[in-house]
Amino acid sequence: MVKGGSPMKKDVPISDKALLTLDEASSYFNIGINKLRELTNSEDCKFVIWCGNKRLIKKNMFCEYLEKQYSI
Repeated sequence: MVKGGSPMKKDVPISDKALLTLDEASSYFNIGINKLRELTNSEDCKFVIWCGNKRLIKKNMFCEYLEKQYSI
């Protein structure tokens, strides 16, 4: 289907996504957005990718990071 001349966006379940927005990551991992911002602010953060000003969390890498942590 076409709406307004462009294809309609298909909603992909969070569990199937490789990259998550802060809102999605907050819901998926049950971690507050402010804590996610704090964890991803560092320039050498390995589980964040920037798309312009948009911060995306690499889900699998963040899972690995969390498994190694005692607390955040």
